[in-house]
Amino acid sequence: MFVLSNIRTLYDGTSATSQAIHEYVDVWIAGGKIEALVPHDPKRPAGPDVRRIDCSTYTVTPGLIDCHSHVTICGIRPEELERMNSQAWLLYAERILYTTLVDGGVTTLRDVGGATHFLKRMVEEGVIIGPRLKIAICMLSTTGGHADFRGPDRCHSEVSRLWPPGPGRPANIVDGPWECRKRVREIAACGADLVKICTSPGVVSPSDKLENRDFTREEVEAICDEAAGRGLSVAAHAHSRQGIALAIACGVQDIQHISFMDEALAEQAYVRGCTVTPTSWVGRLLSQEADLSPFVREKVHQVVQAHAHAVRVAHASGLRILAGTDPILSHMHGRNYMEQVSLIEDGVSPLSAWYGGTGLAAERIAQTDTGRIAPGYRADLLICRGNVLEQPALLGQGGLVEVIKDGVGYRGGIPEIPHRTFVTCVHEVVGRDDRS
Repeated sequence: MFVLSNIRTLYDGTSATSQAIHEYVDVWIAGGKIEALVPHDPKRPAGPDVRRIDCSTYTVTPGLIDCHSHVTICGIRPEELERMNSQAWLLYAERILYTTLVDGGVTTLRDVGGATHFLKRMVEEGVIIGPRLKIAICMLSTTGGHADFRGPDRCHSEVSRLWPPGPGRPANIVDGPWECRKRVREIAACGADLVKICTSPGVVSPSDKLENRDFTREEVEAICDEAAGRGLSVAAHAHSRQGIALAIACGVQDIQHISFMDEALAEQAYVRGCTVTPTSWVGRLLSQEADLSPFVREKVHQVVQAHAHAVRVAHASGLRILAGTDPILSHMHGRNYMEQVSLIEDGVSPLSAWYGGTGLAAERIAQTDTGRIAPGYRADLLICRGNVLEQPALLGQGGLVEVIKDGVGYRGGIPEIPHRTFVTCVHEVVGRDDRS
């Protein structure tokens, strides 16, 4: 057991209000879980095996929950896609997972396309160091839709370069209501935690126009009905108004990107109980990319022009906003906290941005044993220098001292906390042979 003692400022992840902020408190941790959150009391009895760690200069928050990630993408250029389709994909995914936890502060991650149940098991079994995973496995779209990365010079036999089918992962491309139902059944059988679909075209996809929609109403209704029958929620990639409206009308629970959401659509989403995951940061980065095709660059320009307004509309409408990075560029992995930075710049209040990446996120992705600093919850915490609640960018400027997942530290920033490294991971899994 150890105690994070006399914490200067603690955000507990229970709400987006000041009631979730505590000062000069102690967090008792045992067996990988939080045992108590109490006012600081240096006289509270403690046994000889209890380690007290002075946190009087630190800010402590729950570990981040990224609600939109792709840990099997390390870039969108053809050579980068080919790399992740090669035998080396697992090595790159391991690097991505490691930096996402250790540098990005993400202790739970929802991968909405690409990661298989095999990868999830490798993390759960301790073979790979990374956040615990919730997985969609595929990102379903129609032929010629957002997940169809074949380009305009396609031929009928060419397979999309974006997550082609393989062990544990069916094909992304699906057409017609009954084929949609079958694909949902396959994804469920492969161990998915949710279903991800594209109800609108995308920004970086090579041939679809942003203002259109993907799928018909009959197809999306079939997907949502089949998913509900298997206890799975549905999240939708939706930039265009048509795509957003289609997702809301058919019962999709989480609307992602929302670039052209207006007041009427926000009201519809609010009435239906939807959450939104805006992915604010990625558009700004794409606008700085030098080697995009003219077609893709124009779509990026359209999204960047509209997106901040859509986020403000969603926030003003009272929609529950989740934080998700959509890290399709290699340098985004391990900087996941930048989504909070971008949401705040787009007009979301700082605590709402944090809530959408902690307690609210945990609730909405059905990982309800984390996201909060409260008795009985997993001990997933960030120990930080500075006022990261108001300025989350500090996490990337030396402010992230320690990342704790299930009561174990992964940065080594505070030696008194039990910690785990890649070397200890290898020894635990493979076994150490000390014979000479």
